[in-house]
Amino acid sequence: MPQRRNILFTSSHIRKTAGTLFALIGLVFVMSALPSAHAQNYRVIYNFTGVGNDGADPYGGPILDSLGNLYGTTYLGGSLGSGTVYALLAQGSSWKYATLHSFRGERADGSGPGFGSLIIYNNCDLIGTTEGGGNFGVVFGERPAGNPYCKSGGRAGERLLHVFGNGQDGEQPLGGVVADADGNIYGTTSQGGTYGGGIVYEISRTGVETILYNFTGGNDGFNPVAAPTIDAQGNLYGTTSLGGADGNGVIFELAKSGSNWTESTLYTFQGLSDGQNPVGGVTVDKNGNLFGGTFFGGDDGGGNAYELSPSGTSWNFTLLHSFSTYYGPYNKLTLDSKGNVYGTCNGAGAYGVGSVFELSPSNGSWTFTDLYDFPGGANGAMPWGSVAVDAKGNVFGTTSIGGSNNDGVVFEITE
Repeated sequence: MPQRRNILFTSSHIRKTAGTLFALIGLVFVMSALPSAHAQNYRVIYNFTGVGNDGADPYGGPILDSLGNLYGTTYLGGSLGSGTVYALLAQGSSWKYATLHSFRGERADGSGPGFGSLIIYNNCDLIGTTEGGGNFGVVFGERPAGNPYCKSGGRAGERLLHVFGNGQDGEQPLGGVVADADGNIYGTTSQGGTYGGGIVYEISRTGVETILYNFTGGNDGFNPVAAPTIDAQGNLYGTTSLGGADGNGVIFELAKSGSNWTESTLYTFQGLSDGQNPVGGVTVDKNGNLFGGTFFGGDDGGGNAYELSPSGTSWNFTLLHSFSTYYGPYNKLTLDSKGNVYGTCNGAGAYGVGSVFELSPSNGSWTFTDLYDFPGGANGAMPWGSVAVDAKGNVFGTTSIGGSNNDGVVFEITE
C-alpha cells in the first residue's frame, strides 16, 4: 500500500520522514490564519477525507471534459488505501463528487496514481498510470458508468492496458500518458529499461507495448518523470529531470518518420539562470514552441518558467520568469486558447507552501501574475499537479495536503 510521501525526481523517490511530515502539517495549519492576497477569487470545491472510498493526497491535477466536469486521481485513499479515480460533476455553481474506482494495490490492479493528469480517450475512457501495482506500475483505463459523453459501447469499469513486468519494459510510470490521432498511447517510466534510466514507450490500439527509447544516463539524460507531449506531426517532446552533459536534466525530442523514431537532445540545462531539474515535461503550442518549468535553480534558486522555440535547425531558450523561493513548477504548464501559460509552484509563494501563477504574452515579452498563494490549513498547500483552465479563464487544480482533513483539496480560481 502506498505511503504518503514527498516524491521528487531522484531514482529512489525521496520519502518524507515522519518527523518532517508532522512538522509540515503543523506549520500548514498554523499558517491557515494568514490571509491571501487573492482569497476573493479562490474557493475550495472539494475536501478529500480519506474516509470510506474517498480519496486522499491528489498529486495529479484535474482535467475538464466538454461539459465542464472534472476528473482526477488521488495517490492514497479509496476503500483499500491505494488511491482513487474521481469525478466532480458540475451542477450550476456546485459540484457532485463521485469515486469512480478504488485501486486495490495488487498485481491485477494499480496502486498510487502519481503526478500525471488523466486523459479522455476516444471521447469515452479515462486513461492514466499508477506508480505501483502490477509488478512495476500499470497503465489503466477507467470507463465511468453513465458517462454522458461516452458514445461507444463497452462495459463500465477499470481495465489494465499494460502491466510493467520485468524492469526491461520500464518501471514506475509516474506522469500519465498522451494519445495521438490514431489512438496510440505514449508515456514514460522514470526508471527501468535497458540502462535503468527510464524509457519512452508506445502502447498501440491493440495493446502492444513498444519501447521507443531507452535513456542511457549520458548526454541524453535520465529519469523522465512526466509524460511526453505530442505535436501536430506526431513528434514527441519531453524532459528528463537528471542527466545531460551538466547533470541538470535535458529537453528531448523523439522525431517520427514512418515507423522509426530518432531521439535528439534539444537543450541541456546548465544549472545557471536557465535552472535545473525540469521534472514536469513540456507543453507545445500551435507554432511548435515548448513551454516548461524547472523545479530548482534559476537566478533566485526557486526554479523558473521557460520557452524553447524552434529556429531553423536549432532551438532558442528564453527565460520567462524566475521564482525566488523553493520549490518551483513540478508539473506541466497549461496553455489556454489566448496563449497564456498557467502553472503551480510546490513550495513558492508568500507562505512557502505553494502558489498558482499566470504568464501572459504582451508585445514580445511576458507579464507574470501571482494568482494565488496557498496559506495552508483549510485552503490547502503543496500543489504538485497541473491546472485545468476553462473557456472563461477559470482555473482548477489540487493541493496534496490541507483542507478539512489535511488530505488535500480541489480548488477553483475565478476571474
